[in-house]
Amino acid sequence: MPQPFAIYTVGGAVRDALLGLPVKDRDYVVVGADPEQLRALGYQPVGKDFPVFLHPDTHEEYALARTERKTAPGYAGFTFHAAADVTLEQDLMRRDLTINAIAMDKQGNLIDPYGGQADIQNKIFRHVSSAFAEDPVRILRLARFAARFPDFTIASETMQLMQTMVQAGEVDALVPERVWQELSRGLMEKKPSRLFQVLQECGALQKILPELAALDTVLHTSSSESDKNCYSIALQVVDEAAKHNASLVIRFAVLLCDAAKLNEHSDVASTSTKLSSLNTTFVEAACARLKIQNEVRDVAIMFAREANNLRHANNFSAELLLKLFERCDAFRRPERFAELLIAMQHQNAVQIVSPSSAEDQAEFIRLALVAAQSVPAGTIAAAVSARVAGNAAEQIANAIHNERIAAIEKVLQQKLSH
Repeated sequence: MPQPFAIYTVGGAVRDALLGLPVKDRDYVVVGADPEQLRALGYQPVGKDFPVFLHPDTHEEYALARTERKTAPGYAGFTFHAAADVTLEQDLMRRDLTINAIAMDKQGNLIDPYGGQADIQNKIFRHVSSAFAEDPVRILRLARFAARFPDFTIASETMQLMQTMVQAGEVDALVPERVWQELSRGLMEKKPSRLFQVLQECGALQKILPELAALDTVLHTSSSESDKNCYSIALQVVDEAAKHNASLVIRFAVLLCDAAKLNEHSDVASTSTKLSSLNTTFVEAACARLKIQNEVRDVAIMFAREANNLRHANNFSAELLLKLFERCDAFRRPERFAELLIAMQHQNAVQIVSPSSAEDQAEFIRLALVAAQSVPAGTIAAAVSARVAGNAAEQIANAIHNERIAAIEKVLQQKLSH
């Protein structure tokens, strides 16, 4: 006769409830059961590495209580033991942080063998056991939690353990896809700068995102404030973007924008007669190494290349503005150009430009683009073709170009009149 088993809510659902936050997803652990018992009750197995089952009615995930044993370097080098003899305390011990190692039974009673409630009250991230060191993903997860809960501090012994893990080369075993998964989630948290500060403190940032770590030695200069390094500015800007609920695309673009300054041969001097051209080698390298999706990659590279031009565009001639639009493919991809402008606003809001000035500058560029977009290219092409014999492509292009210049000139005149 099958033995009775118990089901507990565990992990983030319990933690968030104790913090007074909305509970989005619930994880369940089943203690005292084996796979055959759950299958007999209609649960559907889905786990590849260890037994996870879908509830027959709610389709929520239920995992058998399990223990882990390290068998190889990296985050995937584990074997699991999931059986009816694994206790709840054993299952909770394998979890990363004490705040995530609290269980709740069906009656609402809390089982907290490792002091998670006290750490929640004291706002401390603390590892449950030395097993934390066996999985380098936990460094990324803790850094992500720091971005989500920025008022929490990291226990000194936990930081020391992470530093030891980095020195032992555990982080080197992480695959790019998993690194980017955690970084992208951390970027979307409340205070993403904390993610990178934690990684920097434990030594992992130099291995995971060296392009950002290198900015710690590059100065950002301004006539109206003391010098700051570009690393500090980058973290301020990404927090500014987060404060305005910016997309992942924009947050990553502003984070790595100043990596272009790491290139000695970048032409950063934007003038009234030419566009600047920043070297995006380091941004491209980061995107390639982390295997970042095209949409995020393309905006990051373009913003790094064009940020200096966007910042000075309010002083450009109509000809330079049109060249900027064409370089950014703004006529075919206006939604992407709009993201560049939002990124510029966040950057300018931090870099000594008042928020209202940053918004006015972005609005001016938008108006200039709208004016250029309003030029009826199809009508012009038809008119030129009607009066020119043979191949009229060049004349059509010139005519559209001149009309767009004229349209932008009107916006410039309006700006000057105000």
